[in-house]
Amino acid sequence: MQRLQAFKYELRPDGQQERQMRRFAGSCRFVYNKGLALQKERYAQGEKKLGYAGLCKLLTEWRNNAESAWLADAPVHPLQQALKDLERAYSNFFAKRADFPRFKKKGQRDSFRYPDPKQIKLDQGNSRIFLPKLGWLRYRNSREVLGALKNVTVSLNAGKWFVSIQTEREVEQPVPQATTAVGIDMGVTRFATLSDGTFYAPLNSFKRHETALRKAQQAMSRKTKFSNNWKKAKARVQRIHSRIGNARRDFLHKTSTAISQNHAMVSIEDLQVRNMSRSAAGTTEQPGRNVRAKSGLNKSILDQGWFEFRRQLDYKLAWQGGWLVAVPPQNTSRSCPCCGHVSADNRQTQARFECVGCGYENNADVVGALNILARGHRVAACGEDVSRARPARATYAASVKQEPTEATHCDSMSQ
Repeated sequence: MQRLQAFKYELRPDGQQERQMRRFAGSCRFVYNKGLALQKERYAQGEKKLGYAGLCKLLTEWRNNAESAWLADAPVHPLQQALKDLERAYSNFFAKRADFPRFKKKGQRDSFRYPDPKQIKLDQGNSRIFLPKLGWLRYRNSREVLGALKNVTVSLNAGKWFVSIQTEREVEQPVPQATTAVGIDMGVTRFATLSDGTFYAPLNSFKRHETALRKAQQAMSRKTKFSNNWKKAKARVQRIHSRIGNARRDFLHKTSTAISQNHAMVSIEDLQVRNMSRSAAGTTEQPGRNVRAKSGLNKSILDQGWFEFRRQLDYKLAWQGGWLVAVPPQNTSRSCPCCGHVSADNRQTQARFECVGCGYENNADVVGALNILARGHRVAACGEDVSRARPARATYAASVKQEPTEATHCDSMSQ
C-alpha cells in the first residue's frame, strides 16, 4: 500500500535566502495572475481556453521578454507549477467544486513548489535541505522524514517561512486494531458527541482571541496605510490569526487521532457547512430576520472546523485500516432511535430529547449520534464502497429505503 504523507517544518533562512524566497513567491504570483488575465481575455474574445502546455510555451516567452526578464531569476519549475495550479482551479470551477479563479494578492498565501525530487537534497542529520537557487536552508527538525521525497512546498505564514516535504512510502495493508463502530454528532455547544455517550467540548479558538484580534484590527485601521507602523500593526494581526489557526489545528488533530485509533468505523453527518453558515442579511427588498443572531451562529459554526475534522478523520481512519461513512443529516436529532417516530416535538430543548411516541429520553446530541450510527450501519450493509468518505449523496438511496435494523432497538440504545 502506497502512503503519501507531508512533513512540515519551520525554515531558518538567512537574510539573502529570505529575500530570494519573497522574489520567487512574487514571480509565481505574477505568472498565475498573468495566465488568469490571458484566459479571461481569450474568453471575452470568444477564443478557446489555453491548456497547461500552451501556457508553458507562453511562460518561455515571458522569461525571454525584456519587460519580464526578471522571471528568469526564479527557478522555472515553480513557475510551471503556478500555471498547473491555475489549470486545476479552472477544472474545479467547471466541475462545480469551487468558484471562478481569482487573482492572487501579495501577502496572501505566498508560496511556491518544487516538483522534481532530483533537484532537492535532504540532510536530516544536519537539519538542512537544498533547494534550487536557494542553496542549503536550515529548518527546525522536529521529527524524522519517512519515505522517498516527492515534492517540496515553501510557504509564508505570519512572517515565518515553512517547508512542507511530501513523501511516498510502501506500508503494509493496515488492519484495524479497534473493532467498534461509532456515530458522531457535530455541534456548537458540544463539538463532537459520540454514540457511546462521550463527547468533546469545543475549543472555540477564535472566540478566545476575538477581543485581542478586534483591538489589533482597530489599531491597524488607525495607521496610515503602507507606513512602517501600519506594517507592524498588520504583522500583529497576522500573528493572532496564526495563533488561532494553530490552536484549532492542534485540537482537531488530537481529537481525530483519538477517535480513529479507538474505532474501526466512524459514521458522520454529510454537513454542507457553506450552506449552514450562509448570511441571513437578505436584500434591501427582502431583508433577513434575526440577522445578528444568525451572524453569531455562523461565526460559531466556522470556528469549529467541521470540514477539516472530517478530512482528518478520513485519511487517519484509512491509515488505521478503518473507514468513514458519511450519511444524510436530515432529522437525526428529531428521530427516536427506539421507535423511529420523527417529530420536532421530540427535541424538548437544545439538550433534552423525549419521544412523544414512546417516551424514550436521552441527551439530544447522543440521540443524533445513535441515529447517525444506525444509518451508517445500513449504508455499510448495502455492500457499497463506503471507504475513503464517499459523498453521502451517493448513498442516500441506500440509507432512506431500508427500515431501521435491530441495532436501534430500545434495549441496545439504553446501554
